[in-house]
Amino acid sequence: MSESMEVDTPAASTSAPPPEPVQPAAEEDEEEDCSDLADLLDSISDATPADKIPILTSILNEPKNRYGSTAAALKERAVYALARAYCEDNRHDAVVTLLTGETCAPFFANITKAKTAKVVRAVLDSVCALAPEELDMQAQICQNIIAWCRAEKRSFLRQRVEAKMASVLFQQDKYGEALTLVDRLLVELKKLDDKQLLVEVHLVESKIHHGLRGMAKSKAALTASRTSANAIYVAPSLQSQIDMMSGVLHCEEGDYDTAHSYFLEAFEQLDQLDDREKAVPCLKYMMLCKILDGLNKALGLSAATGVAGIRSDHKNEADISGMITGKRGVKYAGRNVDAMSSIAAAASKRSLKEYEAVLTEYSHELQDDLLIKHHLSTLQEQLLESNLIRIIEPYSCVEIEHVASLIDMPLPVVEKKLSQMILDGKFHGILDQGKGQLIVYEEADQDQAMEKGLKVIENMDKVVTSLFGRSQALRSMMV
Repeated sequence: MSESMEVDTPAASTSAPPPEPVQPAAEEDEEEDCSDLADLLDSISDATPADKIPILTSILNEPKNRYGSTAAALKERAVYALARAYCEDNRHDAVVTLLTGETCAPFFANITKAKTAKVVRAVLDSVCALAPEELDMQAQICQNIIAWCRAEKRSFLRQRVEAKMASVLFQQDKYGEALTLVDRLLVELKKLDDKQLLVEVHLVESKIHHGLRGMAKSKAALTASRTSANAIYVAPSLQSQIDMMSGVLHCEEGDYDTAHSYFLEAFEQLDQLDDREKAVPCLKYMMLCKILDGLNKALGLSAATGVAGIRSDHKNEADISGMITGKRGVKYAGRNVDAMSSIAAAASKRSLKEYEAVLTEYSHELQDDLLIKHHLSTLQEQLLESNLIRIIEPYSCVEIEHVASLIDMPLPVVEKKLSQMILDGKFHGILDQGKGQLIVYEEADQDQAMEKGLKVIENMDKVVTSLFGRSQALRSMMV
C-alpha cells in the first residue's frame, strides 16, 4: 500500500499541467510599454518640422522592437508624420528614401503585406498632395517603390504604384514613357480583370493620347474606362475625373454645350467633396466653353468648318457673369477666375490688344493648362480674323500697310494671315505684293451648272449599272 502511495504521488505531480502565462496581462504590459511611444508622438504637436524628424525616427527605430497591435498603430502614425515633416522641411531627398530605406525596413518586415501596401499608398498620396510641384521627387519615389516591390515580389502593390508613376510622367509631359508603361500595365490588369485599377489606368491613357493630340485613341481609352466603371462602384472623386475628361474631348470637337454639361457635373461633385484644387479647373473649363460658344455665335463660326461670317448684330454672347457672381463663383474667386473673366471681356470687345495684355498678365493661370492654352490660341486666331474682316469689309482695294496700322500689328504677320485667309476661303481676293495692296472681290453667286451636271452623271451611272445587272440575269436564264 505504501508502494502504491509512493507510485501515485509522483504520477499525480507529473500529470498536473504547468502554469501558463496569462495573455491579457501580457497584452496590458505591452500597452503600458507603448505609453512612451504615445508620449513621444504627442510631444511633437507644437514642434517644428526639423525638430519632429529625429523624434519620429527614434520611434520607428526604438531598441525594444515592439510590433504589437498598439505599437504598430503608433509606428504607422509616425511614418505618416515623418513623411509630412520631410515635405514641410523641404528635405525631398529624404522623402525619396523614406519607404525603401533603413528607416521603415524593420516596421514593414514585422507587419502584414496588406498593411504594408496600405501604408505605402497612403504615404505616396500624402507626399504628392503636400509637394504637387515636385514631380521629379514623386517619380523617383515611385521608381524606388517599384524596384522594392519587384524584389519583394509584391505584384498588386507594384501595379498600383506603376499607375501612379504613369500619372506623374504625364504631368511631366513625358508622354512616350507614360504610354509605354500604361500599355505594359494594361496587359497585366486585363489578365487579372482588376476593374478598379483598369478604370484609373484607362483614364490616364486617355489623358496621354489627348496630350499627343490623338483624339480617336483618347476617346477609345475613355470609353474603356467608362465600361469598366459601369461594373463597379466608382468613388465621386474618380467619377468627376471621368466626367471632366469627357468634357475635354467634347470641347476639342467643338461641342461646347455638351462639354459644359460634363464640366458642370464634375464641378458639382468636386464642390460637394470640397476639393478646391480640382474644382477650380472645372470652373475655368466651364467659363472657357461659354466664351468659345458665345464667340462662335457672335462671329457666325461653324464648329465643323471654322468658316467665319460676321453677323450684323454684335451681341455679346460670351456672358459668364452668372457663373462668377453666384454663390459658388464667390467661393472660388481668385486669379484663375479673374483671368477667365478678363478673357471673356476681351473676346466680347474683339480687342486683340486687350486680349494679348490679359495673356501676359495671367500667363501662369492661362498657359499652364493644356486645354486652355490650345483653345486660347484658337480664340486669338479667330479674333484676328474677325478684326481683319471687319477692317477690309468697306474696301475693294486697300494697302496692306494701312490694314497693319489699323490693327496695330507687324506688317509681315498681317500679310501672312491675309494670304492664309484667302487660301482658306474666308474671303475672295488677291495680294498684290508689288504694290503692297490687297484687292478684295465681291462674293459671286455660285454656278450651279457643275453641281447639277455631276448629279445627272451620277444618276445615269446608277441607271446603266441597273440595266447591266438585268441583262446579265436575262443571259443566265437563256443559257
